[in-house]
This record gives sequence, C-alpha cells and structure tokens, in this order.
Amino acid sequence: TGSYHLPIANALTSAGFKVHTLNAMLIKNFGNNSIRKVKTDKADALKIANYGLAYWNDVTVYSIDDDIRIKLKSFNRQYSKYIKLRTAMSNNFTSLIDLSFRGVNTLFSSPERKSDGHKKWIDFSLRYWHCDCVAAMSLNAFISSYQAWCKVHKYNYSHSKAEEIHQFARQCCPVIPKDEETKFLICTAAKELNTLTEATNSIAVKALELASQLPEYPVVAKMYGVGDITAFQLIAEIGNIYRFPRKTSLVSYAGLDTEPNDSGIVKHNSNEITKKGSPYLRRTLFLVMSNILMLAPSDEPIYRFLDRKRSEGKHYYTYLCAGAAKFLRIYYARVKEYLDKHSS
Repeated sequence: TGSYHLPIANALTSAGFKVHTLNAMLIKNFGNNSIRKVKTDKADALKIANYGLAYWNDVTVYSIDDDIRIKLKSFNRQYSKYIKLRTAMSNNFTSLIDLSFRGVNTLFSSPERKSDGHKKWIDFSLRYWHCDCVAAMSLNAFISSYQAWCKVHKYNYSHSKAEEIHQFARQCCPVIPKDEETKFLICTAAKELNTLTEATNSIAVKALELASQLPEYPVVAKMYGVGDITAFQLIAEIGNIYRFPRKTSLVSYAGLDTEPNDSGIVKHNSNEITKKGSPYLRRTLFLVMSNILMLAPSDEPIYRFLDRKRSEGKHYYTYLCAGAAKFLRIYYARVKEYLDKHSS
C-alpha cells in the first residue's frame, strides 16, 4: 500500500525477478474461508502465496516508471497537500482579519498574481491590518499611501478603489483594538499564508516543466476543460497509458466504475461508484468536469453528455461521475493513438 512497496519492487525487477503489484483489497478478500479473523505475518505470507498460485496467469507484470513520471507524481502529491494546507490557512486568515477589518477581502476581485500566486487583499492586509490604519488617515493621505503601496508591490492603482476602501474602513466596526498584539497575529498569519502560496506556486511551475518533457503532454493539454495545473495532475496520476490494457481498466483505476447490487427481484437502476481507486485522480477529474460545466461549450461531446444527463434529472454527482468516466475513455483513446503514431 502507498509507496512502501516501490523500493523492493524496483530492486527485484532490476535484478531480473518477475514482480507483480496488486491492490491490497484483492489479497484481503481472497480465500476468507473462515469465520475467525487471523492476522499474522505467517498467515499473510501463505495467503499471498496461494493468491499467486491461483492467479499466476492473470496478474500483470510490474514495470519500473521512468524518473520523470516518478518525480511528477511526487510533485503532484506535494502540490495537493500544499493546496489543502493553503485552503485551511486562507480560511483561518479570513476569520482572523474579520476581527479587525471585516469584509476587506470583498473589496478586491483581482485574481492570483501569476509570478508568485499572491492575492492583492492579503498583501493589502499586511500593510493595512486594521480598519483604523485606513480610517485614521484623511482621504488624501490614504490615497497617497495606497498609491505608493500599489507601486511598491506592483499592483494596479485605481483612484475610485482608494476612495471606496477609505469609505468602507470608516464604516467598519472592529472587534479587537488596534495594538501591537493584533498586528502580530494578523501579520504573522498573512506572511505564513504568502509563504505557503509561493511554495505551492513554485511546485506547480516545476511540475509543469517536468510534464512538458513527456510525449503525451501536448495532446492532454489540448483537451477541452484541461488547464495547466490539471494537465500535469492527470499525467502524474494516470502515468504511462500502456499499463492499462483497456479503457475500462483506466476507469476502474480512478474508482469510477460501478458494482452490480441486485438480489432476486430487486434490481437497482443506479449504483454508487466503487471509489476503489486514486482519490487524487478523481479530484482532478472533478475540477475538469466543473470547468466544462462552467464554460458550457455546446460543440463539445463531454458537455453535451453532461447536459443530457442533467436534463434527464440525474443527480449532480451522478452525471459528474458519468462525465468523468467518459472523459477518461476519450483520454485513453487520444493519448494511446498519439503515442502509437509518434512511436512508429
């Protein structure tokens, strides 16, 4: 499970041994011909050996990934963890700044800066960490201060925005006073959030450089709904397309396949997905489907499929998962066709 098997699997494969890697659930559910639960190293070894004898001709042979794919997957896992931390830190900072300058995040609609990932309202809060930092100044004094701040931090300046901020600050009712302790709390949280944002942005840049070295990157990047980030995430989690013998294998790897759940005369028309696959891949597919739904391109087959399922009254997650499975089948066909064409 996890990555603990990789060192021994790579070492044995390099030494010429025939190695197979399996989902741990296959071993766990194999040969449970007892009502007693036995869990020892000896019992586990016997179960693994018996599984190997029973399915010797069916298991796939393990192959070592190239260095780029291994590093790219590690980058994606770290990126996902940093994103989770950044979201938590962002929510924490929003609740904290609301105590001294409530609603300051609503004053700015600028997107993240591409160079370092900074958000304007967070950098603004580092300088004007309390509403009294703005309200205590006259309008002209704040306009001069804000204009100088925009110039230093390379943000666009707007005279009307300065007037709006000043008026907003004078109407604001803070919960905590303007003192050194408040400044320490807010500025420390803002700096930590910016540091985490810069680290996340740097990881994404390096991951894109790695992904662009792989042969399938051009065709994946051109797929509708896929951006720079989701492109390297898809490639990182799916890996070498040739390790999947068919399209359904890739869908199963993502955990988007369904299991029949019928008994006697009871027939279920809709079954839940197994989720016995990569949660990182499912998250990336969710982002891709969300982009397609938001853009709503009438000429794209994935969107037409999603729209049809939606018009049939399907639940949001039902047609989203169905669209993700269809996307993976298209991904498999396009990438494999591209690689076969350029390898010959």
